[in-house]
Amino acid sequence: MSNPINDQVKHFIQQYQEPISSVTKLLCDRHDENKIAFYYENANGIKRRYTYGELKNDSIIFANVLKSLGVKKGSRVAVLLPKGPELIVSVLAIWRLGAVHVPLFTAFGPQAIFYRVENSGAELIITDSNNRPKLKGTTAGMDAIDTNKIKVITVNANPVDGDLDYWSTFENTEPLERNEVVTKDDLFIILYTSGTTGHPKGVQVPVYALAAFEAYMRFGLDLREGDVFWNIADPGWAYGLYYAVIGPLLLGETFIVYNAPFNVENTLRVFQEYKVTNFAAAPTAYRSMRAEGIDSSLKGKLQLRVLSSAGEPLNRDVIKWAENYLGLPIYDHYGQTEQGMVINNHHHPDLQSTYKPGTMGQPMPGFKITILDDHGVEAGPNIEGQISIDREQSPLFWFRGYYQNEEKTAERYLYGSRYYLTGDDSSYDENGYFYFSGRNDDIISSAGYRIGPFEVESAIMEHVAVAETAVIGVPDERRGEVVKAYIVLKTSYVPSKELEKDIQQYVKSNLSAHEYPRMIEFVDALPKTPSGKIQRFLLRS
Repeated sequence: MSNPINDQVKHFIQQYQEPISSVTKLLCDRHDENKIAFYYENANGIKRRYTYGELKNDSIIFANVLKSLGVKKGSRVAVLLPKGPELIVSVLAIWRLGAVHVPLFTAFGPQAIFYRVENSGAELIITDSNNRPKLKGTTAGMDAIDTNKIKVITVNANPVDGDLDYWSTFENTEPLERNEVVTKDDLFIILYTSGTTGHPKGVQVPVYALAAFEAYMRFGLDLREGDVFWNIADPGWAYGLYYAVIGPLLLGETFIVYNAPFNVENTLRVFQEYKVTNFAAAPTAYRSMRAEGIDSSLKGKLQLRVLSSAGEPLNRDVIKWAENYLGLPIYDHYGQTEQGMVINNHHHPDLQSTYKPGTMGQPMPGFKITILDDHGVEAGPNIEGQISIDREQSPLFWFRGYYQNEEKTAERYLYGSRYYLTGDDSSYDENGYFYFSGRNDDIISSAGYRIGPFEVESAIMEHVAVAETAVIGVPDERRGEVVKAYIVLKTSYVPSKELEKDIQQYVKSNLSAHEYPRMIEFVDALPKTPSGKIQRFLLRS
């Protein structure tokens, strides 16, 4: 007797066994052209709805614009755009050509952008007038993008920059005649994830990853026909790109694209105005709602059916609060950039079991998740070890390694090719529920963002007053963790509040607005090993 869930997994896999006439065929062209793809709203109150037909028409034209500029199968195209129609049209156009999308988070500064553009080999950058100045480099005149080699298309372009204006390129451009055929092994994204040492690592995402993305949308989130889905994560990061944009497009459902800073009042308004049924966010969003307070009568006015959380462990008290004030528990989910979501408290009715708040849930169908001890041997229940994916028994596994970084790729397979190591510690009980213990490296998880200390330390070191620095994450009730920097000053400088603020602003401007150290402690020296390596674990203790 067949198992319906296993049959679905086989179906997801089967879709990618033959060549496909572009990723965009799956995400857009095969859907009802009259159906609303997404509702768009921004901080200025501008509102629009886009149908799948409109997305198809615009992306076919813009794909030909890109083709005329030399973009072809395998070309890297970096996109530095906020949430909005241009972002979605752009990625669909890129994927029509079989090209590779390189996401750039809009909070990034020049340093972060420069590295990702250079390392990926991007031939073209699509941005807007607000982010365009970052391409000119840092305040110290470093890390400027060479626009003589890399073409730039800008929404509302400034003629002085010499860029192509985004919407003007549509004028007198014929639609693309045909999409580029791709196979399951072709790349369609290179997405950079933070590292504890060295630069960020480029995760190579093959077309086959779509099978796993669909599994999560259906099993983890239970996205159904007729849902209005809202995942507030930013598409510059994995959870936002994989599951706020690609996931709902893949299923042909309606979603929300809301480009404005998070606040509780607007979130509750969007819930009601667009009749949101399925909502996903990092724990920080739920903590903020709880902190600001919600009238318990509101839950009777909402259409919410599903609440999900990802990015960092969810507190039990927040889950209980959601039941009381939003009318539903929040289900916690676990994953990472390299593989997407793999352990969930599943919403799908055929996978639901007794909900245990405080757990990550159970492995998603298509994955065999286990715990390895320090010798690379599978541990049994209630024994803490490293979360690992058994590739031999995980047909939805898709990680292809880090781009041009064999050394870091090898670190994921310390015990041979069978087991992929996530870098996180956990244990599981007799019923297969996983309990998160923590990371076994120095990655900082803040408000759902993964922050590597190396990039932050590098940015701080460029400040004229800094001799040495080390960065760690410290607990924070709302954000989970915040960045704290220990700084040794050059002999000609003395600690002060003014200097602290100046260093913070320097990192904000040059690296990223979400990675700057919210806490700074000036110290005389940093703890180091005899070989000179900083011992961050001593700072954490």
